[in-house]
Amino acid sequence: MPRLSIVIPALNAAETLAAVLASLAEAGAAGLDHELILVDGGSTDGTAALARAHRARVLATAPSRGGQLAAGGAAARGEWLLFLHADTRLEPGWAGAAARFIADPDMRERAGVFRFALDDGSAAARRLERLVAWRTRALGLPYGDQGLLIARAFYERLGGFKSLPLMEDVDLVRRIGRRRIAVLEARAITSAARYRSCGWLRQSARNLACLALYYLGLPPRLIRYLYA
Repeated sequence: MPRLSIVIPALNAAETLAAVLASLAEAGAAGLDHELILVDGGSTDGTAALARAHRARVLATAPSRGGQLAAGGAAARGEWLLFLHADTRLEPGWAGAAARFIADPDMRERAGVFRFALDDGSAAARRLERLVAWRTRALGLPYGDQGLLIARAFYERLGGFKSLPLMEDVDLVRRIGRRRIAVLEARAITSAARYRSCGWLRQSARNLACLALYYLGLPPRLIRYLYA
């Protein structure tokens, strides 16, 4: 039985997925027995073939990130689960940080997330990274692009990911609780393509609006039309 199952939901993610999968190769070198699971929501760009070339197990589901994450968690065989987005690669050293977290008995009732970073050299990117670090530390609200490392037994007791089209990450970390979130000493580097395309201020405002609407009780199926 693999000790760690790495679950990646994807939809037409071939452009970024290769770098993500390459970064995960470090797991073997760090002595982490692991499996890769890619949950594909109907890609037409070769995403599934690329994942299979990296020896990932590919599951096919309807396109819904929460549903894809839930399906991957249910199919995983590992004692520990690492959920990761298809446009988020882990920097060198991540596997050692994950292995230390897994080896600590006190972490079996906690969840680990990576430090947020963007693949962009602008001052706007650095400002956003600092804001996310504060949000994670002060509010206990990491998003899915920071990854999530969690013991399978703890994940299942919490009820796992809900089949939501959006805000599935916030829904789960709220059940985990701020005091049970630990930040790992490695970065998760996410594509800034959405920010560059939409505009840094506009995309940040859109994300904040989605979060506010979620807390006000608007269903995620409606919020997703603002996020898209």
